[in-house]
Amino acid sequence: MPYLIDGHNLIPKLGLSLAALEDEQQLLALLNEFARLTRRGGLEVYFDGAPGPQAGTRRAGMVTAHFVRRGQIADDAIRQRLRQLGAASRNWIVVSSDRMVQAAAREAHAQALSSEEFAGQVLQARQRPAASADAADQAALPPDEVQAWLELFRQGKPKL
Repeated sequence: MPYLIDGHNLIPKLGLSLAALEDEQQLLALLNEFARLTRRGGLEVYFDGAPGPQAGTRRAGMVTAHFVRRGQIADDAIRQRLRQLGAASRNWIVVSSDRMVQAAAREAHAQALSSEEFAGQVLQARQRPAASADAADQAALPPDEVQAWLELFRQGKPKL
């Protein structure tokens, strides 16, 4: 399922700082990593407070970033996007801890997920590759068994 994400609401939940100059870029990097690791596309993130020349929509890897013009808020842009989606909004997950945004998501029949819950999913996905590599190492055959199989294959097809 694709996501509509309240970016500034999510940043501190991932241990990033809203005061950092590159906070939005750091979030975009984490969201791209999440999309790659989970093989999920359709991530749209909304940031409010963009100065006029920086406002607009840009593609950042697998993530679409919406920089909402200063004077407007990401919450309103997310609600507007839900209205644009119409009945298709039921296929989307809205990530925000803002109660009004969550209420708008439920009203549009989209799934509402708190920023804390989604941050947990992002962090869990980042830990998964290491766990998978450990499992693969444990599943590897011991060297003596590999040698026995190689010898068997060198001898040709066994007769049954």
